[in-house]
This record gives sequence, structure tokens and C-alpha cells, in this order.
Amino acid sequence: MASHRRPKQPSRTRVTVLTTAAAAAVALSANAANAAPSEKPSKDEVKSKVDKLYEEAEQATEKFNGAKEKQEKLQKEISTIQDNVARGQEELNDLRDSMGLAAAAQYRTGSIDSSLQLFLSSNPDDYLDKASTADQLSAQQVDALKKIQEKQRELAQERSEASEKLKDLSSTRTELAKKKKEVQGKLAEAQKLLNSLTAAEKAALAAEQDRASRSSAERVDLGKSTPASGRAAAAFSAAQSQLGKPYVYGATGTASYDCSGLTSWAYAQAGVAIPRTSEAQANYGTRISQSQLQVGDLVFFFNDLHHVGLYAGNGQIIHAPRSGTVVRYESMSTIGGPFMFGVRV
Repeated sequence: MASHRRPKQPSRTRVTVLTTAAAAAVALSANAANAAPSEKPSKDEVKSKVDKLYEEAEQATEKFNGAKEKQEKLQKEISTIQDNVARGQEELNDLRDSMGLAAAAQYRTGSIDSSLQLFLSSNPDDYLDKASTADQLSAQQVDALKKIQEKQRELAQERSEASEKLKDLSSTRTELAKKKKEVQGKLAEAQKLLNSLTAAEKAALAAEQDRASRSSAERVDLGKSTPASGRAAAAFSAAQSQLGKPYVYGATGTASYDCSGLTSWAYAQAGVAIPRTSEAQANYGTRISQSQLQVGDLVFFFNDLHHVGLYAGNGQIIHAPRSGTVVRYESMSTIGGPFMFGVRV
């Protein structure tokens, strides 16, 4: 007689796992079917993104330049204070030595004045504050003690000032490192985008940049605008001599420049020491409108004034545009940001 055994049913856990897996597989298939294939950005899209990153890098560069300038200034101030403290300490030691010699002479004769014993301690202030004691001192001794007191106060103040500047220097160095990292990050991101292009696309972009640099240097029409002054003419001439030099963030010449590095170097050749950063340069001279611009005037772009160049005439400027470019002429209308104002130095 045949056996009629009931088939073993799968456990609830196994059914749940199988059902979940099947549902997931269906969902993945549906998503795969519906998802559009990822598209590689075009050359123009990459260029647009890279240009934006370069602009952000230039913004960070000007902040970097400001922190670097502040660091150098603080280092000089601290060095000066430390030199002053060292000289002041020597003067104080000489004053104490002279009073000590007087005390030693009195000690040898057995008639040391109790007032001179204060030099066995390091605080003559408390002693002088007592009128009864001051009466025991000669006019010469009082004068010497006052000089010592004054020198002690000066040294204490200078040491305190040096301490505060050292703290400021530390925070400035931190800010400098932060901005440097930010600039490098933007440039690395831009380079990564450029590396995603094909060899042909890279060559096409390079050719565009090369044509822009050559045409600006060789065919630009500067019109008949005259220089704003002799120093403006000299600065403009100096900038012209640097056409074709590459843009490098933080650079001030003569192998490479960033935007404010070029303008500050150019005016230095004219014997005028303008500030290092574009923001500071914007407050150096007299502000003028676009219609008032003459050759050699500083020209500022973008709301935060992070880009600066020199007016060249006929609506053109000479400047260090951004990473990947060189010092060149360019129309004010193609800078990529609004013209804010000019400054006549």
C-alpha cells in the first residue's frame, strides 16, 4: 500500500527571506530599467565648473595673501620688541650695577645706607612708595631709583605686548594654513575635472587659452588713453614687461604672479609701495568711476574685490587672470565679474 506523506512546508523565516530577496531583485531590475545612463560632462560643462573653482581659489588666495602679509608684519614687530627688551634689560642691569657699586662702597666703610639695601631685592617700587624711606635717600639716589622703576615698567609693558603679538601670530599662522589648504583643494578639484577630459578635449581647451593669450598680447587695441600720472605710466610699463608670465597663487614675481601680486609689483617698479592684497589696494588711493579711468589706474572686480588689474585703455585691462592662464590683456566685459570701481594711486 502506497504511503501518502504530506510534503514538508518551508519555515516562516525561510519564506520571509525568499520573499524579501525576490522583492529586492524586482526593485533593482525596475530601477535599472528606469535609470538613465550616466552622462560624462561635456568639455564646456567641465570648463564652466573649472572656471568657477578657479574663481573660488582666487578668492581664497587673496585671504591667504592677507594672512601671509599679517604674519610677516607681526614677525617684524615681535623682532623689534624683543630687541628693545634686550637693550632695555641691559640698561636696567647697568643702572642696578651702578647702585650696587655704591652700596658695596658704603658696606666696606661700615656705613651702608639702609636705603641701598633695597637692591638686594628685585622690587624697588614698594620701597620708594614709603615717604619716610625716600627722605633717607640723596637726590642722586632718588633719580637713579626712578630710572630703574621706569625701565622696569617699560620692560613689563613691552614683554606683555610681545606676548599678545605672539598669540596673534599663532592664530594668523593657523588661518594662513587653512587658506592655503582651501586654495590647494580648489585647484586639485579643478585639476581632477580637467583630467576627466579626453586628450582631444584637453588640447582644445589649451588651444583656446593659447589663442586668448596670444591675441590679447599681439592684437589688442588700447586706443589713445593717456596715463593718469608718471608713476601710473611706469607701473603700466612694468606690467607690460611681464606679459606671458604664468598665474601662480601667492606669487609676486618675477617668474609668476597672482592678480594683486602683479599690481603691487608693477607699482613697486614705479617707486610706490602699495598694499599686497586687492582688498587693501582698493583703499589706497582715490576711487574713480569707469568713465574716469586712465592708463595705469587700478581696476577692481567682484563684490568682494578679490580681483584687481591695471587699466590699459579702450576698455582693456592688463592682469593675471587665474590659475591656468598668463599675464595678459583682456576686455573688462569678459572678466566674469562686475566692475566695481577704479583707484588712482
